[in-house]
Amino acid sequence: MRTLSMIFLMAGFLGVSQAPSAAEPPLAVAQAQYRGVAAQQAFDAVVEAVKQSTVSAQTSGRVQEIAVDVDDRVAKGAVLVRVMDTEPRARLTREQAGLSEAQARYKEAQQDFERIKGIYEKRLIARVEMDRASAALDAARARLEAAQARVTESRQQFDYAVVKAPYNGIVVKRHVEVGETAQAGQPLLTLLALDRLRVSIEVPQSFIKTVRTQGRVHIVLPAQNGASPRTVEAAHLTVFPYADPVTNTVKVRADLPEGVQGVYPGMFLKASFAGDEEKTLLVPQAAVVQRSEMTGVYVVSKDGRVALRQIRMGQHYADGMIEVLAGLDAGENVALDPIRAMVNLKQQRAAKP
Repeated sequence: MRTLSMIFLMAGFLGVSQAPSAAEPPLAVAQAQYRGVAAQQAFDAVVEAVKQSTVSAQTSGRVQEIAVDVDDRVAKGAVLVRVMDTEPRARLTREQAGLSEAQARYKEAQQDFERIKGIYEKRLIARVEMDRASAALDAARARLEAAQARVTESRQQFDYAVVKAPYNGIVVKRHVEVGETAQAGQPLLTLLALDRLRVSIEVPQSFIKTVRTQGRVHIVLPAQNGASPRTVEAAHLTVFPYADPVTNTVKVRADLPEGVQGVYPGMFLKASFAGDEEKTLLVPQAAVVQRSEMTGVYVVSKDGRVALRQIRMGQHYADGMIEVLAGLDAGENVALDPIRAMVNLKQQRAAKP
């Protein structure tokens, strides 16, 4: 008993509160308030790859090998298709032989020119012989350059028989099979890259002036692992300078930030453009809870009592706030820690007689 009295006495000297330690601090709350925010106009958006191309044959020939299939990831420079190269190989061999002959002729003409030049300098032959040797050397040089050009062209045609990936990507479609005869310009495979994505949006022409003025758009990404939908601002916005006469819409392209996860070409998303400013009732996203099919918040009254209130949500904002369309009034306090609020609510119910 004496020890307990001494502890309380020391606590008094040190200025420590003598309130019971079991008393919990009050719930952290935030007040539902109206805030002037730009009205959001949402439109459907389709995800597409910035890099999307159809690889075509650059030479004619029978398809000998297709090294990849649909859904295969390929690295830049990887072999995709091999076309039969018998004819290009034979042509390259023929032109290389012609180059060797032209090199030998040029070397011979150069030696003749040097020999005749030495004799001419000694005044032992006429000027016409010197001019003839010089012309023969120029002709041999021209034939050599022509042979080199033919070899370069033949080697390029030979290389065309092996079709390679132009960038890192994924194969989404095959247009030929092994054994088919491919003509120059015929599609072989369709590739797209997943590292850079964008969305295509059809915006009504009545709203396009606002889009040009604002120059910003937020893309609502799909929810992952049960979390709330995410919103990201487009990295770049491109407004096409013409409208579709059938739909009376203008196409807008918005580049997604690099590294966005869970988004793939062909997906449908929502694109949200800011319009005129209007007052909106907002609460922090941390206060919102999901209870089965119900969305709600824990409302804390002035006397500290807690009640679960169902609400109807609207727009999600990038600063962590959520629009409340119904179920809550301005000035009401909502708990920022729903778990503690739920515990308090259970305690309140248990304390009722």
